Amino acid sequence: MSFFNFLKDKFLYILLLIFVIFTIEVFLLVFEISLFFRVYIAVSLILTYFLILFLEYHKKKSFYDNLYKNLDKLDEKYLITEISQSPDFLEGQIFIDVLRDINKSMTENVNKYKYLQQDYKEYIQLWIHDIKIPISAGKMVIENNKNKVTLSIEEELDKIEDYVEQVLYYARSNDVYKDYIVKKTNLKDVVNFVIKKNKKDFITNKIKLELKDLDIVVRTDSKWLTYTLNQIIVNSIKYRNNENPEIKVYTKNNKDSISIIIYDNGIGIAKNDLNRVFDKGFTGDNGRKYEKSTGMGLYLVKRLLLKLGYDIKITSKKDEYTCVEIVITNNSFISDVM
Repeated sequence: MSFFNFLKDKFLYILLLIFVIFTIEVFLLVFEISLFFRVYIAVSLILTYFLILFLEYHKKKSFYDNLYKNLDKLDEKYLITEISQSPDFLEGQIFIDVLRDINKSMTENVNKYKYLQQDYKEYIQLWIHDIKIPISAGKMVIENNKNKVTLSIEEELDKIEDYVEQVLYYARSNDVYKDYIVKKTNLKDVVNFVIKKNKKDFITNKIKLELKDLDIVVRTDSKWLTYTLNQIIVNSIKYRNNENPEIKVYTKNNKDSISIIIYDNGIGIAKNDLNRVFDKGFTGDNGRKYEKSTGMGLYLVKRLLLKLGYDIKITSKKDEYTCVEIVITNNSFISDVM
C-alpha cells in the first residue's frame, strides 16, 4: 500500500479541508486578523490533518503488509484468518470479521460436500463388493462348463472385473494414505503375481516373457504397486505386436533410485500422443483404432504412483516399442537390494 494511493483515497477529504481553511481565512480577513495568525491557523490545520493521515496510513500499512506477508507463506490461503491478529482500527476489524464469517461459511459448505462425497464413495465401494460376487459366480459356472462360448464369456467377465477394480482404485485414490500398508516387499513376488494373473493372455497370444534382476526388496504397499504394474502389463498385452510379441520386465539401479522397466515390442505410441498418455480420459490413436479404451488406466497409474512418492516415465516409437519406467527413490522407502 503506497502513500500516494492512500492520499488518492482521501482526495475528497483533502478537498473538504481546503474548503474549510479557505472559509476560515475569509472570515479572519473580514475581522482584519493579522497575517501571522491567519497563516498559523491554516498551517496548523494542514499539519494536524496530514499528521493524522500519516498515523492512519502507518497503522493500516503495517496491518496489510503483515497480512500479505502471512498470505504468501501459506499454501492453504483460507487459513489466513487463523494467523492474523485483530487490528486496532475499525475498518480492519470489520475486514477480519467478514473474512472469518466467509471462511466459516466456506468450511461448512466444503464439509457438506465432503460428507456427500464420502457417502457416495462408501456406496461405490459397497456396490463393487456386491458386483464381484456374481462375477465370481459366473466364472465358477464357466469353470464347470468349459466350451468355446463360455470361454468367450469368461474373457468378457475378466474385462468387467478389471473395469470394476479400476473404479475401486479410482474411488480410493484420493485417500491412498488411509488405505495403504507400507512393508518390505520383494519386487519379484509382485511381478510374478501380475504375470500369473495374466498367464492365459501370455499363452494365448504366444508372448515371449523375459524377467531379469527383480529379486529386490523395497518398502512399499504391494497392493497398490501390483495394481499399477498390472495396468501397464495389460496395456503391453493389449497393444502387442502380433508377430513375435515380447515383453521384458527388469530393474535398473540409478544413483538415488531403483527403476522398474516394462518394455514391449508392440505397436508403440504416436509421437503427438506421447505427452498426453497420462491425461485423464485420453485414449489416443491406439485406443480408438485397436481397442476401445476409457483413457483412465495410465491416468490412474500415475496418480497412484505419485501418491506413493514414485515417478513414472514413458518412451515409445510408433510401430517399434514402448518402455515404461517406474522410479522408486531412496526417500520412497527403498530398504535393501538383495
